[in-house]
Amino acid sequence: MPSLTQQSLSPFGLSLFRRLRGHIRGLSSREPSTNDLPRRFAELVKRFSHRPPCSAPPPVPEVGARPHWPHPFEYASLIEAYGRAGQAEEALRLLREMKNFSCRPDVVCYTSVIDILASSGRPEEALDVFDEMLSYGIAPDAAAFTVLVKLYSCCLRQFDAAYEVVRWMVKCGCAPDVVTYSTLIAGLCWAGRVEEALGILDQMLEEECLPNVYTFTPIVQAYCLSGRIDKAKELMNTMEIIGCPPNTVTHNVLVEALCKIGSFNEVETLLKDATLKGWQPDTITYSIYMDSLCKSGLADKAFDLFEVMLERGLRPNAVTLNILLDCLCRASRAREAKCLLERSADVKWIASVVNYNTVMSRLSDGGRWPAVLKLFVDMFKKGITANSWTCNIVVHSLSKAGMQAKHMMSTICSRKWPWRTLLQIGSLTV
Repeated sequence: MPSLTQQSLSPFGLSLFRRLRGHIRGLSSREPSTNDLPRRFAELVKRFSHRPPCSAPPPVPEVGARPHWPHPFEYASLIEAYGRAGQAEEALRLLREMKNFSCRPDVVCYTSVIDILASSGRPEEALDVFDEMLSYGIAPDAAAFTVLVKLYSCCLRQFDAAYEVVRWMVKCGCAPDVVTYSTLIAGLCWAGRVEEALGILDQMLEEECLPNVYTFTPIVQAYCLSGRIDKAKELMNTMEIIGCPPNTVTHNVLVEALCKIGSFNEVETLLKDATLKGWQPDTITYSIYMDSLCKSGLADKAFDLFEVMLERGLRPNAVTLNILLDCLCRASRAREAKCLLERSADVKWIASVVNYNTVMSRLSDGGRWPAVLKLFVDMFKKGITANSWTCNIVVHSLSKAGMQAKHMMSTICSRKWPWRTLLQIGSLTV
């Protein structure tokens, strides 16, 4: 990509960023890095101010909610809340409603709606809203331009148009920031255009735009997805050298790539050295690793890892437990799976209908229909609502067990099953 802007750099800045660019290019040439690079990069970091931490998001509003006062700020806050909840229609409704109240939407309102539509897979509508904003004489700011870059690069994969938006930003006197460039890099990486993404990273350094971990992580992921794990490791080493260490998300990408090729020893080393490297494995990290261990027939090792996870104060989520439950059932260890479900309170885990369905499905496939019904009773006792998958499993089990499946399931669905009958079924042994 050609240079987007030409800014005057101080001799120090020019020298520093040339060294940084050389290190990035060294991913291909494997040239040794400059010894004083970390110190110089640390000096540069001091020149950049840090954004204040974001406050906790407000609760999701009810459908049809509107602000108490017809002010653009109030509407923008409500639109953003709907966006976090994925309710694009409600966000659009509020934007239209503002005009009825003679409350002119500002650039923040329009930008939020455009972003929500883009994230919801509705790019054409997002472009229509952007055109509407321009027709009302509202000039886009850096955030609006960045959302447009996201729309063209991440959603539509029209990178020429995304580059044109960046040039448009410069002409309007609105310099692209790290979020703009990181968004463009992410889109290029998702499209498999890694070398081009590295060119954008090089451009950032030319313009003295400091990259962050969100800039590098998509490149690491692209390398891993294409099987170039060594390149991903080199880039992560570069991140540490320049004072931008990989975070947990970045390491999770690498852990998943290593698990896919069966390099469990390297994963163990990563987890062992995590504290020294300045990152903390989370529930997702352990879930990825345990899933690969289970699929490789190493169920016992996966459960040892589960105990380590609990000892470190991490709470398993529904995905984590479903991985272990499915692993036990596939290994014909349904009794242990049942015990794990019953242990849910000990690990501060609220078992879901999906978890119960996983175990009951495996038990049904193995012909252990009384055990299926006993778990179904346990679901009722815990107040867990059955879904269609649950009903199908129970119908199949009742049929195989020689019971009157149709009558029994009509009673189940109407929630009028006598407790005496439930207790009788619950007394069956697994």
